Amino acid sequence: MSTDITSGLSAVGYLADAQLAVALQLALDLQRPLLLEGEAGVGKTETAKALAEVLGTDLIRLQCYEGLDSTAAIYEWNYQKQLLSIRAREHDAISAESIEKHIFSEDFLLKRPLLDAISRDKSPVLLIDEIDRADEEFEAYLLEILSEFQITIPELGTVHAKARPHVILTSNGTRELSDALRRRCLYSYVEFPDHQRELDIVLARLPGVENRLAEQIIGFVQQLRREDLEKKPGIAETLDWALAITGLGIAALDDDLDKVTASLICLLKTESDIRSVTPEVVSRLAGKAA
Repeated sequence: MSTDITSGLSAVGYLADAQLAVALQLALDLQRPLLLEGEAGVGKTETAKALAEVLGTDLIRLQCYEGLDSTAAIYEWNYQKQLLSIRAREHDAISAESIEKHIFSEDFLLKRPLLDAISRDKSPVLLIDEIDRADEEFEAYLLEILSEFQITIPELGTVHAKARPHVILTSNGTRELSDALRRRCLYSYVEFPDHQRELDIVLARLPGVENRLAEQIIGFVQQLRREDLEKKPGIAETLDWALAITGLGIAALDDDLDKVTASLICLLKTESDIRSVTPEVVSRLAGKAA
C-alpha cells in the first residue's frame, strides 16, 4: 500500500523515502496520529503540507511554543461579543438564565486549531508542529483529543469529531515527550535525505538547474552537514542556495569561490557557523563536491 502514498506525494513534489511513506500509509489506514521526530530542516512540516495536498483536504496547523495553553490551542469565548449581547438585552424582559444560555452558545465560541480540526465535515490534516516546544502540561490537553477525538467544553458538553482528522505531530527532540503521548501515536524518525534523494528533490523543485551543478550543490551541502555547525542546513536551505547559485551565474562551484562563500548566507543561519566555514573550508568542500 505504501506505493500509493509515495506516488501521491511525488505528484505534489514531495519525495518521501520508503520508511516515511509506509508510516504515512499506516497512519491513514489505522487512523492513528503520527509523530515525526528529527532535526530541524529535514522536512517534517512539509510532510503534513504534502499529505493535505495529496488527500485534497485542508491543513490546520497548531504551532507550539512555551506557555501554549487551551485558550490558544482549543477554544475560547468571544468575551467582547458576549458583553455586547448582554448590553443589547439589558432592557428586555429576559431571565439571567436565558441570557447565560444564549451567550454560551456556539455563536460566541472561537474555535482554535484543535477544536476546529474535529469540527470539520471532511477530515483535515491536523499538524501539531514542534510539540516539544510546548510545556509538559500542555500534552495533557492533547490526550483526550488523540485518544477519543473529542473535546469537553463545560458550558456546551462534549464535542465529538464529525470526521476524524489525520494528525501529524512533529518534534525536534529538544525535550523528551511523555510516554502517554507517545503511546497514542505511530512513530517515525526523519533523517536528512541521502545524496540521491536530495538531488531528486532539487531537480524536481528546480528543473532549471543543470544536472552537473545540482550534483555539486548536493555534494557540498551533504559535506557541510558533517562539519561542526550549530544549525545544519535543511532541505529548504538547499533549495534556496541552489536558486542563489544559479542566479549568480555560477556554472560550477569551483569557478568562483568568492561568490560561493558570499552565497552561504542561504545555508548558514548563525554568526558562529558563518565564521567557522572559512574560505579554506569552502574550497575544500567545493573540491570534494566537484
